[in-house]
Amino acid sequence: MNPTAHTPPTGEPVPLQATTSESLDALIQRVDNMSEVELDHLPLGMIQLDSQGRILKFNRTEASLARIQAREQIGKNFFYDVAPCTRVRQFFGLFQEGVRAKKLYQTFGFVFRFAHGARHVAITLFYSDKTDSVWVLVSDKKMPGEG
Repeated sequence: MNPTAHTPPTGEPVPLQATTSESLDALIQRVDNMSEVELDHLPLGMIQLDSQGRILKFNRTEASLARIQAREQIGKNFFYDVAPCTRVRQFFGLFQEGVRAKKLYQTFGFVFRFAHGARHVAITLFYSDKTDSVWVLVSDKKMPGEG
């Protein structure tokens, strides 16, 4: 069994509430070589973007949490078509700077506001030299006072 993933009887990946920096670093080192199936079974949302923000890969975990179909997102612009709320300095600005510099490894808190409720997450943006792309890692985080 993969120690970084937990798959309940339904077959749907369950997001971790926290990820250690060591496991995140290890994941980042191997993400470019992962198959679609491996990406789908990670306990984090994983989205790969080209330098323009077009979605190259969108894993099942993130699709489930965002309540959208993963395959339908491929080729769309993440910042304009899928998650326009991310078109802010804190997110889109970091992405643009990282693409220009070809260097990015930044983690920050963010709130996605869906019709079904707010989702407080930790975002890690990582530039991959190997694929000249940016990975968006999304992990749920509990906010103080949440049960």
